[in-house]
Amino acid sequence: NNITSKMGSPAEVQLLVIWGKETYNITLVLANGALSLKKELEELTGVPSDRMKLMPKSKGLWKGVLKDDFDFSTIDFASLLAKSNNQPLQVLMMGSATKLVGPTVKTVFIEDLPEEEISKVLEPSGLINLGNTCYLNSVAQCLRRVPKLRSALSSYPANRSNRIQMDGQQSARPHPLVTAMRDMYTNLDRSVNALQPGQFVMATKMAFPQFAQTGPQGQPMQQDAEEFYSNLLTVIGEEMSGSAAIESAFNGLKLGDPELMGATNVADALFGIKVEETLTCDETDASTSTTAAPMEEDGKATEDKAAEAVEPPVVRYDLQRKLVCNIQGGVEQNTASKSGPPVNINHIAEGIRLAMSGKIEKNSEVLGRNAIWTKTQRIARLPPYLTVQFGRFYWKATPDSQDHSGVKCKVMKPVAFDSTLDLYEFCTPQIQKFLSVHRKKALQEEEERLLKKQQQDSAMEISTTEEVKDEVEEIAADEAEAAALREALAMSMQTEQPPVGPGLPSEFQGFYELFAVVTHKGRDADGGHYMGWVKADESNSDNWYVFDDDECSPCKTEDVLKLKGGGDWHMSYLNFYRAMNNKKSS
Repeated sequence: NNITSKMGSPAEVQLLVIWGKETYNITLVLANGALSLKKELEELTGVPSDRMKLMPKSKGLWKGVLKDDFDFSTIDFASLLAKSNNQPLQVLMMGSATKLVGPTVKTVFIEDLPEEEISKVLEPSGLINLGNTCYLNSVAQCLRRVPKLRSALSSYPANRSNRIQMDGQQSARPHPLVTAMRDMYTNLDRSVNALQPGQFVMATKMAFPQFAQTGPQGQPMQQDAEEFYSNLLTVIGEEMSGSAAIESAFNGLKLGDPELMGATNVADALFGIKVEETLTCDETDASTSTTAAPMEEDGKATEDKAAEAVEPPVVRYDLQRKLVCNIQGGVEQNTASKSGPPVNINHIAEGIRLAMSGKIEKNSEVLGRNAIWTKTQRIARLPPYLTVQFGRFYWKATPDSQDHSGVKCKVMKPVAFDSTLDLYEFCTPQIQKFLSVHRKKALQEEEERLLKKQQQDSAMEISTTEEVKDEVEEIAADEAEAAALREALAMSMQTEQPPVGPGLPSEFQGFYELFAVVTHKGRDADGGHYMGWVKADESNSDNWYVFDDDECSPCKTEDVLKLKGGGDWHMSYLNFYRAMNNKKSS
């Protein structure tokens, strides 16, 4: 019932609120106002009061949508109730009960993030040039993308070895160069701005005084990026040797002598290449040794003896931290003569092949004098990370100059390279045998995939009985061949395969993926400018970054593959590769 005040106007009014198919009986207390009515309806329906629209259905109420500040005293409710025979006045309500739901992930603006979090979102930070230090900056940016090296550095100096100084005493202090490198990488990961590598540059010049050379005007001289890279790995190898240091690089993975194959420190475990070198004497062959044999009184007998003698090959092993790509060209070394067909280098594989062979002069015990030997090198242990140096710089003698000291020159010719590098042909037969097993397995899987697709396509296209018969016979033959291949492969896999290198993928096929490049621009070997080109991530993406000291810019794989040389633009000098699980398209 409606309650009437002393003035004859009711203090409360019964309302029938209609919301879609729902109806609600509400007691409207006129003194509480419209906002109180909306709040009560919000509790009943879940429709937010600010999104609620109340419109009159009974005549004589407010006009249009009820506003929050509407004064109910302007309405003659007594008259309206009389006309409706004291029945509830009807009001229409519109609005959705679905409340606005915030995003499941809170929106965070870059400006509100701490600096170390911003650095993970934006482009990586560069390194400021402190006076011809681009050689250092470019190498540092490339090595920054070697996670295993970063892991070893993060554990330093707890994983350091007792380095022996030149005076024979053990050094108890961590090496400033390694500590500065570790701290520089940590600060780069946290910084959104270019970093000044002052401590790293200073530690480099203290460790290697040749990098502190200055020009006539006192300005720092340009240095060789490869010399810095090699010297840096030497210090890392000296500081982090032994099983504890190697385990820190491989995230605690224990590696035995079969996997390490002579690697005793972090530098050799990550970048070391065990090379098998075979020397064969060219002059102990009967056709060449008769004229070179020493003569005695019975010269005829001595010549015959030398002609029959054969110098046994000399096999020795060496641990290197890079491969060299000979880009100057030369002659084929597969003949016993000193000259052969000329070789013009156009691709990185051709340059590596030429650099792993050659002629040297060495003493022959059979001939009793120096003789010409053929040198052939093959890889006997593969690394997780591979560095290839392009032989762009060489020393040219200048006998006609005043000081006769010679001059350092640069080879500008273009040498192409791809985003993947296959080392199979450069390996020893033992390593090739291991790689062949996984290559055949991958080939078999690909053939089976294609055969299955062919069967599915053929089933849809064949219409006549004769075609069906011929297709079935062909498929049966293919399946029998595939089954035989699977059986042969299974038998070969049962034999335990020897390891070919530390931390390599279990089914490694000998393919390496390009992930960083150091380039040099300019015709002057003692000048010019170095830059680092680094792949953005470890996935099979097409995104790269180019570091021009403190400036970092995005680029693509096609831009990197154009760095082959042949002009005044940047050209590759150091290529960095990492082992792949399987071959990916370039």
